[in-house]
Amino acid sequence: MSVILKTDKLRVEYRSRELGQAVKVALNGLDLEVSTGEVFGFLGPNGAGKTTTINCLLGFVQPTSGAASLFGIDVRQPIARQRIGYLPEMTYYYKFLTGEELLRFYASIFALTGAEADKRIDQTLKLVELDAARKRLIKTYSKGMQQRVGLAQALINNPDLLILDEPTSGLDPLGRMKVRDIIQRLKNEGKTVFFSSHELGEVETVCDRVAIIAEGSLKAAGRVQEIMRGHPTLEKAFLNIIGYQADKN
Repeated sequence: MSVILKTDKLRVEYRSRELGQAVKVALNGLDLEVSTGEVFGFLGPNGAGKTTTINCLLGFVQPTSGAASLFGIDVRQPIARQRIGYLPEMTYYYKFLTGEELLRFYASIFALTGAEADKRIDQTLKLVELDAARKRLIKTYSKGMQQRVGLAQALINNPDLLILDEPTSGLDPLGRMKVRDIIQRLKNEGKTVFFSSHELGEVETVCDRVAIIAEGSLKAAGRVQEIMRGHPTLEKAFLNIIGYQADKN
């Protein structure tokens, strides 16, 4: 399988606002490789550098040093991002639009018009199980429905790589199950999915491989079963890898 996403010694520094600390290191020499057709889970505690990594891949943040590429093309080149779909952790959509109108707007961004746009809108709404709600205003959607219409907009250009930042955040068990099912269907279609998550049960269920980072550094990477070796659950393995010590008092 070819490598579709790669970071090489990726480092990001921010000017710190903390007294006596001139620089804050968000990423410290991060090396990642994701292959075509994988569902890859990107794990870490809050502040570990997951969103910074995603922002580098999307070109929102420039690395201090190192490199990142998509499809073998440096992420600083706009062409590298034409074949990806992105779902941010916090989705803000025009809630006075219907689901269908929102997707038509995003289709126009990718120069999809006429019958081609109609086809993609129909396909994505059916995939995320929102076809029956396509004429409803987004402001009437539940949290789970809003997350799924977010997935639909990320898929409107039929991307080869889907980048999701906490796709099940704030969802109830049914909502998480539906998102998990969508990811599984995308995997069956040969799509590559890279997503960050705190829902380790979801990751354990759908991911081929995972990477765990803490304090901006890679702590472990490999197949889920390899990461879990010697631990009953991925959660236990995760806590051990990041060095979490439970308070015994």
